[in-house]
Amino acid sequence: MELASYSDFAVRLVNTEEPGRGRDGLTSVEAVRALFGPGRQTARRANEADVTRLRSVRSRFRAVFEAADAGDEALAVGLLNALLLEFPVSPQISGHALRDADGRPDWHLHIADHAANATADYAATASMGLAFHLTEHGADRLGICGAAPCRNAYLDTSTNRSRRYCSDRCATRANVAAYRARKRLESARTGPADRREDGTGRTAETIHDSSTVGDR
Repeated sequence: MELASYSDFAVRLVNTEEPGRGRDGLTSVEAVRALFGPGRQTARRANEADVTRLRSVRSRFRAVFEAADAGDEALAVGLLNALLLEFPVSPQISGHALRDADGRPDWHLHIADHAANATADYAATASMGLAFHLTEHGADRLGICGAAPCRNAYLDTSTNRSRRYCSDRCATRANVAAYRARKRLESARTGPADRREDGTGRTAETIHDSSTVGDR
């Protein structure tokens, strides 16, 4: 597995929380273990303490994404370097279950499961993956969803660096909101007058008045 692919660990962790909606999906040991996905041995060692520890680490990863999204690359790199220093990785060469055309092992770097606890292992994996992604593609490829109240993190893999939302659903919702905002602005500019077509197809304006015709 390419180390850059581990960057998804950071995204998954950050997105367990929806601060704009007051929701938190990281509330149990089962939720911690689910983050690791299948095949990660360290997940079995997760306990209640890892719920609190991972929440703390989660806020630090969110800060990396927010700094990158705001265009402060130096801050994003500094925050990520601090995570790398605190949670070092133990890489090893692996060739499990992967074979090349000649049947030989397809050797690749893999992060070993030697951390002291589940949180340390997860943080180390996520930090290294995010570091590889940032150095390979640039800090501007780390973003925070622009569709309020969503604040999900995402990795921009578009060819023209144009991604602004975490999902198609949020992109559609943002486009609809922008359209409605434009319509409200157009209505405000028109003023208190209603425009309608008369029987000849011409446009006429009728001014709203609270008084009746008989009172005039």
